[in-house]
Amino acid sequence: MGVPAFFRWLSRKYPSIIVHCLEEKSKECSGVRVPVDTSKPNPNEVEFDNLYLDMNGIIHPCTHPEDKPAPKNEDEMMVAIFEYMDRLFNIVRPRRVLYMAIDGVAPRAKMNQQRSRRFRASKEGVELAEEKHKMREEVIQRGGYLPPEEIKERFDSNCITPGTEFMNNLAKCLRYYIADRLSNNPGWRNITVFLSDASVPGEGEHKIMDFIRRQRAQPNHDPNTHHCLCGADADLIMLGLATHEPNFTIIREEFKPNKPRPCSLCGQMGHEIKDCQGMAKEKKGEHDEFADSIPVSEQEFIFIRLSILREYLERELTMASLPFPYDFERSVDDWVFMCFFVGNDFLPHLPSLEIREGAIDRLVGIYKDVVHKTGGYLTESGFVNLERVELIMQAVGVAEDNIFKKLCAFLFFHKQGPAYLPTGQFAPQAIGGQGRPHAIENARHAAYEMRMQGMNQHNMSSAGPGDQDSRGMKRKAEDSDSEPEPEDNVRLWEEGWKQRYYKTKFDVDVTDDEFRKKVVKSYVEGLCWVLRYYYQGCASWKWYFPFHYAPFASDFKDIKNMFTDFEKGTKPFMPLEQLMGVFPAASGNFLPTSWRALMSDPDSSIIDFYPDDFAIDLNGKKYAWQGVALLPFVDERRLRAALEQVYPDLTTDESKRNSLGSDVVFVAKSHPLCDFIIELYHGTEIPAELCHGILGTLNLDDDPILPNKPVESPIPMLRDISQNSAVGIKFMDPQYKEDYIFKAVVLPGAKIPNKVLKPHDWEQSNHRPWRPQLGFNPNRQQAHLDQSGFRALGHHVNRNRGGGQYGHGPSQSQHRGGPYSNAPPPSSYHQGNFHRGQPSSYSCK
Repeated sequence: MGVPAFFRWLSRKYPSIIVHCLEEKSKECSGVRVPVDTSKPNPNEVEFDNLYLDMNGIIHPCTHPEDKPAPKNEDEMMVAIFEYMDRLFNIVRPRRVLYMAIDGVAPRAKMNQQRSRRFRASKEGVELAEEKHKMREEVIQRGGYLPPEEIKERFDSNCITPGTEFMNNLAKCLRYYIADRLSNNPGWRNITVFLSDASVPGEGEHKIMDFIRRQRAQPNHDPNTHHCLCGADADLIMLGLATHEPNFTIIREEFKPNKPRPCSLCGQMGHEIKDCQGMAKEKKGEHDEFADSIPVSEQEFIFIRLSILREYLERELTMASLPFPYDFERSVDDWVFMCFFVGNDFLPHLPSLEIREGAIDRLVGIYKDVVHKTGGYLTESGFVNLERVELIMQAVGVAEDNIFKKLCAFLFFHKQGPAYLPTGQFAPQAIGGQGRPHAIENARHAAYEMRMQGMNQHNMSSAGPGDQDSRGMKRKAEDSDSEPEPEDNVRLWEEGWKQRYYKTKFDVDVTDDEFRKKVVKSYVEGLCWVLRYYYQGCASWKWYFPFHYAPFASDFKDIKNMFTDFEKGTKPFMPLEQLMGVFPAASGNFLPTSWRALMSDPDSSIIDFYPDDFAIDLNGKKYAWQGVALLPFVDERRLRAALEQVYPDLTTDESKRNSLGSDVVFVAKSHPLCDFIIELYHGTEIPAELCHGILGTLNLDDDPILPNKPVESPIPMLRDISQNSAVGIKFMDPQYKEDYIFKAVVLPGAKIPNKVLKPHDWEQSNHRPWRPQLGFNPNRQQAHLDQSGFRALGHHVNRNRGGGQYGHGPSQSQHRGGPYSNAPPPSSYHQGNFHRGQPSSYSCK
C-alpha cells in the first residue's frame, strides 16, 4: 500500500511485533553442498500451516537488484527467483499449503498508480542515461579514467506486467520449479501448492486474501490455521488484520538503510555518479582477484506477529462507558479504515494527515473522543457508515488550521537539525558501524565540557566558520543540503490556504462548491471501494478516483447520501488492454506492432494518453519520487474504441497472452489428493477430507503436469525432470452469490493466542536497550562475544572477500543474527507446540 513510512512508524510504536528469523544454512560435505531438510522442525520454534508468496515482491529484487550485480540474462533471473523462494520455504516451512500469487490485471483504481510508476521508471531511465553520458564526457575531459562503456541492453522492469512475454515465460518456469521441488524436496511432498500466475486477474496480495476469505467461509476450514504471508507492502499488515485470523504472521526482508551501491559510471564504491572523479580502480586482493566483486551481505528476514499487534491495539482501542457494546474486532476494522486516510494505492492522503507527523495517533484520539457520539462503529464487514465517518472528518477539519501550523514548525525544525553535534564518546555513531565510542573515563568532566560547548555555540552562532572539526560545530546552512528547497505555492500554514490549494491543484476557485462536492463525492466512493476491496473483494473493476489530489477533511459535509452502491457485473481489462493503459510509449516494444503504433503515431486517436514528458508536482515534498506525476487519466471508452481497429492483427500467441487464465493446484504422488486428481473428470469439487479442509472446483489443465511423465526445463542451465512425481490441475475457489457478505469476525472454535506483552512493553518512556527477539521463543539464550572474542574472530575473517569465514556473507561481528542464523533446529524442540487446537509456543511464555 502506498503509505511511505507506515511500517517504520508501526515498528517503532509497537516494537514487540518484530521477531528476527532464524535460518538454517545448507552445509558442505566433501565438496558437496548438502541442502537443508525442510521436513524437520522449524528452528524458529513455530510451525506454520500455510505460506503465501506475493510474488511481485520477489520478482523485482531478483531481476533488477539495487545492491548487487544484476543477472546477465533472463535465465539467471529465473534461477535467482527460485533461490529466493527456496530461502523463504526453508525459513517458514509450511506444512499444508504454499500459495504463489503474481499480480494479474489490476482493478482500474490501481491502474492509475501503475501507470504513474511505469511512466516514472521510463523517464528516470532516460534521465540516468543522459546523466551518465554527460558525466562521462566531463570526467574524460578532466583526464580521469573510466572503464569502456558497455553496450548492454537495459532491462526494462516494465516487462513485469501481465500480458508480456516475460510474464508468460515466468509462469512456465514456476510450473517447472514446483514440479521439481515436489518431486525432489522432502519438505514439499505433503503440501498443496497453488500457482496464480499473471493471467489470473487481480493483485497478488488480494488474490491471496480472496483465497483465505473463501476458504474460511467453508464449514471444513480449520479456524486455528497458522498463516504466514510474505511481502514488503504495508497493506499486507492491514489485510492480515482484516482476516480476523488469530494466527497470522508476515515475513519480509529486514530494511537496512544506506546500503552501499557502486557508482553507475565507474563501478566503484564510495560515491555517487554526480561525485565521480574517474580515479584509477583500487587493487582488490593480492592479484586483483576480487576486482569485479561488490561487497554485499545476504538479506535477512523478520517476522511481524499480527497476534502481538492485536494485543497492542486491544489495549489502545479499549473504550469505557460506551453507549453500545464494545467489540474489539469491530474496533480493529475501524482502525484499518482510518489508516486509509494517510494514503493507499488507490487514494491520495488527506493534506492534513501525514503519517510522519503522527496522523494515525491523532485519528485514533479523535475516534475515541467522537465514538460516543456516533452511536456505533464506523464499519461492519467492509461496509462504511458514512454518517459516523462524517463526525470523525469534521473533528479533523476543526483542527486542520492548527495541524498545518504545527506541520510547518515540524518541518522547520527538521530542516535546521540540531544546533551542534557532540564530540568524543558522545559523538553519534553510525548504526551497525564498526567504530565504537571510547569508554567514558570522567563522566562529570565530559558533561561539563558539553555544557560549555553548547554555551559557546550559542554565543558564537553569528561567527564565521573556523578551521575546527565539523563535529561539535554549528552546521552551516550550505552543509545541510546542496539542492534548493522546492517552492511551495500553497503554504498551508498561512491564511488563505484553502483558496490557494484549490486554485493551484485543481485550477478552480474555493467558492466553487459544486466542484468541491464532486471531489469529496469521488473520495467518499473511494473510501467505500477500498474498504470493500479489503474485506469482500473487488466491488467494481472500472471505478477509479479521477483526481490527482484529495480534498480537505473540513470539506466532508453532508456525505451520508453521497454513495449508494457500485455498478454490478463489471469485468477486468484484458492483459494487453491493461498494457495499453499503463505503459509509456518507450515500453511499446512489449506490445504487438500495430498496438504499439497507437502510442507514437501523431494521428493516433489516443496519442494524448502517452506524453513524452510530464510534470511532477512535489506537493510540498523534497524528492521527485515523493511527488505527484501529472499524467492524463485514460478514458476507457476511447481506449477500447481505438483497440477495436487493431484486435484483428493479433497472432495466435498474442491472443493467448491476451486471455484470462485460472489458478493451478499441484500435489506430489504422496499427497492424499493425487489419486483423486488422476481419476478426475471435468468439473469435480475437491473432497475436503483429502486436502486439509480446502474446497474448490477442479478442471483439467490444457498442458498438464502428470506423474511419471518427464517435465522439460524451460531454462537451459537446469536439468529436465525425468522422474516427475507431481500432478497439476486447474483450480477455482468456492463461488458465492454476488451479494454474499464475508463476515469480519473470529471464527467459532478459534483459540486466541495467550498474551505475550509484559507491563514494561507499554511504557512509552522505556529507555532500556532494545534487543530483537530471535525466533518465536522469547526465552532463547543468545550467545555473546566479548572484545577478545571479536578480535579472535576478526583474525580468521578473510576481509578481502568482505565475508565470513567461508566468504559468503558479512562477518559475524557485523551479522545481526549472530551465530543462531546458522544454527540447526534445537534438539529439545517439541513438535506438538503447534498441533491443531493448541496455542503457539511463543504465546505460552
